[in-house]
Amino acid sequence: MNNKLINKVLEYNKEADVEVLRKAYNLALEAHQGQKRVSGEDYIIHPMEVAMILADLQLDVPTITAAILHDVIEDTDYSFEDVQREFGQEIADLVDGVTKISKLEFKTKEEQQAESLRKMIIAMAKDIRVIMIKLADRLHNMRTLKYMPIDKQKAKAQETLDIYSPIAHRLGISKIKWELEDISLRYLDEEGYYDLVSKVAQKREVREKYITDVIEILKEKLADVGIEADIQGRPKHFYSIYRKMYQQNRSFEEIYDLIAVRVIVNSIKDCYGVLGVAHTMWKPIPGRFKDYIAMPKPNMYQSLHTTVIGPKGDPFEIQIRTWEMHKTAEFGIAAHWKYKEGIEESDNFEEKLVWLRQILEWQRELQDASEFMETLKVDLFTDEVFVFSPKGDVIQLPKGSCPLDFAYRIHSDIGNKCIGAKINGKIVPLNYTLQNGDIVEVLTSSHSNGPSRDWLKIVKSSHARNKIKQYFKKDKKEENIQKGKELLEKEVKRQGLQQSNVLKHNYLEYVSQKSNYNSIDDLYASIGYGGIKPNFVIQKIKNQFKNELNLAPEHPTLEEIQVESKSSKPTAGYDKLEKAVKVSGFKNMAVRFSRCCNPVPGDKIIGYITRGRGVSVHRADCSNIRNADDIGRLIDVEWVKYTVANFVSEINIKAKDAKGLLTKVTTVLSDQNITIVSLNVRTDQDYAYFNISFEVKSTRELNQLIKKLNKIPEIISIYRI
Repeated sequence: MNNKLINKVLEYNKEADVEVLRKAYNLALEAHQGQKRVSGEDYIIHPMEVAMILADLQLDVPTITAAILHDVIEDTDYSFEDVQREFGQEIADLVDGVTKISKLEFKTKEEQQAESLRKMIIAMAKDIRVIMIKLADRLHNMRTLKYMPIDKQKAKAQETLDIYSPIAHRLGISKIKWELEDISLRYLDEEGYYDLVSKVAQKREVREKYITDVIEILKEKLADVGIEADIQGRPKHFYSIYRKMYQQNRSFEEIYDLIAVRVIVNSIKDCYGVLGVAHTMWKPIPGRFKDYIAMPKPNMYQSLHTTVIGPKGDPFEIQIRTWEMHKTAEFGIAAHWKYKEGIEESDNFEEKLVWLRQILEWQRELQDASEFMETLKVDLFTDEVFVFSPKGDVIQLPKGSCPLDFAYRIHSDIGNKCIGAKINGKIVPLNYTLQNGDIVEVLTSSHSNGPSRDWLKIVKSSHARNKIKQYFKKDKKEENIQKGKELLEKEVKRQGLQQSNVLKHNYLEYVSQKSNYNSIDDLYASIGYGGIKPNFVIQKIKNQFKNELNLAPEHPTLEEIQVESKSSKPTAGYDKLEKAVKVSGFKNMAVRFSRCCNPVPGDKIIGYITRGRGVSVHRADCSNIRNADDIGRLIDVEWVKYTVANFVSEINIKAKDAKGLLTKVTTVLSDQNITIVSLNVRTDQDYAYFNISFEVKSTRELNQLIKKLNKIPEIISIYRI
């Protein structure tokens, strides 16, 4: 085993059980034997590099052990039980947590991001070390991204900026965050990145000379007043410069903090002492001072920031912090690690994760992917604004918040009864944008009629938005019931239907039960506050009571014609499969299975009522279903049981063209006892493209096959058709 990792761990933990690290290395080396990365390197290099990244963060031995083993369950023949038996429950659970995050399958980019974050948040709530391993895994993958195809480079880089970098930021791990962002920028805007690198390099010598002079002057002054300090130039990260230039429409020359120094002292008292000395020597720029010591960021970051006009008239930034604050700024949550020996309860570890518990509540409440992503973008990944209550309490809100956000953060009753607000003693409109340092006073009245629906358009925080929605859902039920009735009747009229025929009590009762409402009134109320659309209710009624309603035949849609044409030739085994599918509300309904998406037991499925051909069953993510012209023909279907029959599935493979590649692919299929229906191969320059149809019994068998195929070194990507 590479002793570099052992030595690194022993540097910060002399009592570390390094034997378990050696044992993990030996198992991983054997498990990944023969596997190669796209770069051509032995696969074992990847988990060892991930472990080194975590050792740099000074994490505990179980975490580093799990990092060495993090791909064993997913990519080798070793199971969870094997890891559990050899390394115990704690390490096995960490490896399993990372594996579950990696196994996600998605429909759209938005759903991909939302479900990725849901999985990560749940994993964090159970054991935050799982995410530390996942971040280190992504960082090493980004470091070796140059070996991937261009389309994958851009996709991975964007995903990193959207998900992994913000998570690293929220955990306060700037050491990982900055590197993830700089690498991502290089692949997303190569020209902009290297242009920026060139501009930064052009004046490097002049800038470094300037910083050296500033440091010498400041050191001398601090020594005069008895403050011991370590002063160094602060490296600027390309992505932060790039973002400021494009978001704030500023030129490279207008970025103030290209020149920056960091002062590290022994106490908080000395922090403010350094600030006083700096402001005495150089004129501070108004509005450029931030006190993150008195008001720490949510990710535990603390420091004083100020920008001053230097000795030659050039502005530069000074950051001032203690050694403990510096450690937190670099390592974030890892600097307060409760799993390290000697951590005291007074370290308030759990308090530092209040934001995580809040997000966990949101992910339970918000089922819609777009709404969940919006919640996270606003409350998790945006900048903050710090304001004061009249009593001097600091309240932290998303940047762009208004007085209503402040009111609901104090208490939902304060928000519901709000009639106005004062900022710094002056009356302001409720849509006023809060600024750092504002003193906010909420004006309330017991005679208030409650929140307005227009408030949903001006509040910024998800907390306020959810509280307003809850108010309309609960406290305005009668009003919502009436509004729901009106909206439903209006929709019936719009569709040219007879109200007395469609809105019958038993019809509405059926929809209420199927939609999990306790009563018809609850259904009306949900329509009233926007929880369910009136068209959905009417389509449910039309689907279930079509014969009773005696609706006129409609012309088949283009989508339906496509579906029927692709369903014309049943595949062997589908007669048995029909018996494993239940159509909601029907018995003995004729069922056919679409060839456009080839559903297999275990897939999420949905039905489409065709003309004279029963119900056509599709995968829920089928593009034909997503683009269906008449959603009223959609009907719920579900698997009742699995079957022993075989069903056709189809995959596309992209691989680096190499001698013997076809043999490798067919050998895997043969070893898995897979019957091939058809196999087509074409080559294009250095790549080979396979289209393979084959028979499987379930999605489990299909996923096992894909997992085995992915172990072939030349394979770049596999997509199910």
